[in-house]
Amino acid sequence: MNPLRRRLLRAAMGACALAAWPARASASLTFGTTPVILDEQVEFLESWRRYLEVRLRRPVRMLQRGSYREILVMLAEAKLDCAWLCGYPYVRMKDRLELLAVPLYRGQPLYRSYLIVPADDGRTRTIVDLRGKVFAFSDPDSNSGWLTPQVELKRAGVDGSRFFKKSFFTWSHRRVIEACASGLAQGGAVDGYIWDTLARQHPELTGGTRVAWRSPEYGFPPIVARRGIAGTAELRRALLEMARTPPGRDLLERLNLDGFAAGETGLYDGIETNWRYLRG
Repeated sequence: MNPLRRRLLRAAMGACALAAWPARASASLTFGTTPVILDEQVEFLESWRRYLEVRLRRPVRMLQRGSYREILVMLAEAKLDCAWLCGYPYVRMKDRLELLAVPLYRGQPLYRSYLIVPADDGRTRTIVDLRGKVFAFSDPDSNSGWLTPQVELKRAGVDGSRFFKKSFFTWSHRRVIEACASGLAQGGAVDGYIWDTLARQHPELTGGTRVAWRSPEYGFPPIVARRGIAGTAELRRALLEMARTPPGRDLLERLNLDGFAAGETGLYDGIETNWRYLRG
């Protein structure tokens, strides 16, 4: 079956399943995301939205924004019910957020930050080797794309604000990879899961870069909800059960994930320690 026909069949099956469930009046669930690694983001989010609507028996709205900061503001202003967030903003707002689920990557709720450089740079081993170079960060609220490299610079005893000739934010891990591959930047910090996934899906892109350093493991970016809202138990259950249903497994495969786990706040202790160290 060709990919287009398979997607149409999935959509039809989802619509039939939703129509077959008893209708109930319920407010829509608003779910915030930042740009993901997929080429067809709109199509994927629409498929995920339909899946969640079937499982939750309520309308779901997917709202995509270009930065974690926009998602954080929307959560604070009660314009979102839940969001797929990075661990760094989660630890700063965890008194106002409920941890719903954590993705499983290679069987674990963990990932790393990667320091990447152009493929023809065979010398760089750590971030301190990039003094006076141009460096690409992904997002100022990203653990892997900003906090981790800043902590490594501080541990090395250097001033991160003056260390590079120039630094800039790309607002996307994929664009950090593109910047390094094209030579626009001589180094960058990215989510290791995203680099690994793109290496599988688009080796022509990551092939222009080399992973020079891998951080310790941190808790994978979680799905969270505002504290006190209704329906979080149902959403958690829908996420945890994704790996048990054929449509859910299809969505997870497209994300290069194994499933979701309940997770614990302790997963993010390492990120919180780094945040407090950088502030101290």
